[in-house]
Amino acid sequence: MEGIEHRTLNVNGINMHVAEKGKGPVVLFLHGFPELWYTWRHQIVALADQGYRAVAPDLRGYGDTDAPKEVTSYTYFHVVGDLVALIESLGVESVFLVAHDWGAMIGWYLCMFRPDLVKAYVCLSVPFRPRNPKMKPIPTMRAFLGDDYYMCRFQDPGMEDEIAKYGSEAILKKILIDRTPGPPRLPKENPFGISTNDKLPLWLSQDDLNYYSTKFDQKGFTGGLNYYRALDLNWELTAPWTGVKVNVPVKFVVGDLDVVYTTPGVKEYVHGGGFKKDVPMLEGVVVLEGAAHFINQERAQETNSHIYDFINKF
Repeated sequence: MEGIEHRTLNVNGINMHVAEKGKGPVVLFLHGFPELWYTWRHQIVALADQGYRAVAPDLRGYGDTDAPKEVTSYTYFHVVGDLVALIESLGVESVFLVAHDWGAMIGWYLCMFRPDLVKAYVCLSVPFRPRNPKMKPIPTMRAFLGDDYYMCRFQDPGMEDEIAKYGSEAILKKILIDRTPGPPRLPKENPFGISTNDKLPLWLSQDDLNYYSTKFDQKGFTGGLNYYRALDLNWELTAPWTGVKVNVPVKFVVGDLDVVYTTPGVKEYVHGGGFKKDVPMLEGVVVLEGAAHFINQERAQETNSHIYDFINKF
């Protein structure tokens, strides 16, 4: 990771930490939960070497970026607003966008709200989710997936205390290395299924885990959890955008063991025509065999190639 520079920018009323490397067209990387700019360490180096300026912020609530306490400070409008100000501060008119997990969700709304700022979008793991005006997210998830579904459990204000029982390192390790397909569930007893026998895979070193856990020890998990806690509020606020299509060139890459991809209904949406209908400029869907959720780390070289091959066309 030699040569990665770090700085703090004031954007949209918060201080945002940004890691960057390289010169050329900007590639903006958005991380998910529970991650940091660091999740893109392999992509930053690879894209910088290929003639791009790779920029990866800690999103609001994470790492060395400010973390407002109120759930209401984590709407799509706040986070997309941060990115609009970040892009302006970089001195460019538009960027290539690469995003994963919650970053991918934010990425879809950046494309929807400000398509003029995005040349093309490489989306990892989380496809677009059109707003259903008759189905509020959390009550719908409770009805179809149960109270133990992780997004429902994350609504609990006591979740931070449950995480604290195990410690940041144990929680992060479990989430990052888990390869169980299907919708994640957090039962009341041992919700994270922590086992002392879990070994780190080759793609995640102890030093990597230490970096993550140190930052989460400092910042806590509330910022990241607040994205989930604002889901119903976002549903209310985005009513005017019901039915709006995403008109940006998109490539979607996902692992066949991914927890989102293997959630009931997602494969049908991705491959059955719904995705292409909502995202008319969807140019390709790539399913990586034997890969789980964190493909940008687990399958870094393949992910790098898919990103470069797509954005290099524009």
